[in-house]
Amino acid sequence: MLKGFKDFLMRGNVIDLAVAVVVGSAFTALVTAFTTSIIKPVIAAAGGGNVTGLTVQLREGNAASMIDIAAVINAFITFFITAGVVYFLFVMPMKRIQDRRKKGEDEGPAEPTDVELLLEIRDLLRRQQGLPEISGLASEEDDDQQQQKTTAGATSGNGNRS
Repeated sequence: MLKGFKDFLMRGNVIDLAVAVVVGSAFTALVTAFTTSIIKPVIAAAGGGNVTGLTVQLREGNAASMIDIAAVINAFITFFITAGVVYFLFVMPMKRIQDRRKKGEDEGPAEPTDVELLLEIRDLLRRQQGLPEISGLASEEDDDQQQQKTTAGATSGNGNRS
């Protein structure tokens, strides 16, 4: 059980995922700081001199009833900046690299199937023995000969017993 868990942890995908999570969380902190320190004050300035941003007070005198629209806008901006950076810095270049690798790879001849290999072996053996080649999986002549042998054996066997 522990060996399987160790194998799971040592696979490359798990390590890559762990690195991606750490880098993603650090980058999210960077974007959050940018939007909180630069974008949010610009939004607050657009709200006017007496307003602390784009907020709505639901009940006067109760600070907990304040809806901070600037924080929601800030979250959307953080999301779009993060998604854009991840897409343009990670997804697009990886896609280009994969496309280049696919162009460089030539699709060689397809691997023969087991049946094709067995047919080729059968044909080679028949040629070595001086027998005529047959096409397909089984020839009709062979089927007819097998049926004649079984029919002849059945009648001669029945005739001898009676």
